[in-house]
Amino acid sequence: MNQQSSTDDKNVRIVVDPDKCTLSGECMKVCPLEAIYVEGNTAVIDHDKCDRDGICIAACPNGAIHFATD
Repeated sequence: MNQQSSTDDKNVRIVVDPDKCTLSGECMKVCPLEAIYVEGNTAVIDHDKCDRDGICIAACPNGAIHFATD
């Protein structure tokens, strides 16, 4: 799956690996929907706001964000 292509598949979500997240903030800067916030020591995706366009995946310098299926 192309990381920059949005998906209409409702079983696909964007998730953050808390072990890789360093809170760089790059994902939050690029998200036009403000669907990413910090909780504790990691970024969190608000799946009600997220349109799964994958722009945050490309922006993360640590590879902590990726597509996942339910």
